Amino acid sequence: MVETVLDLKGLACPLPVLRANKALRGLAPGDRLRVLATDRASVADFHAYCRETGHALIAWSEEAGIFNFVIRRRAEDAAASSGPSTTSARSVS
Repeated sequence: MVETVLDLKGLACPLPVLRANKALRGLAPGDRLRVLATDRASVADFHAYCRETGHALIAWSEEAGIFNFVIRRRAEDAAASSGPSTTSARSVS
């Protein structure tokens, strides 16, 4: 397992989450991304981002105005795990 550090101090919403998303796409499943940010909105943003994407926010803290988030990349992409679609279309008259 690899941990990558992404220093995003000084960036405002939505840039910390957007840059973290780009970094996570380049990591292997199970790898960790540690994000350092100063934007207070990033707390709610990273909670929502992880809830929506399936990545795990395994820890976060704040010290001296610097927020530290540790995110574990999800096991596999949602598209790969869902397989082919089996829903059927119905027409409505």
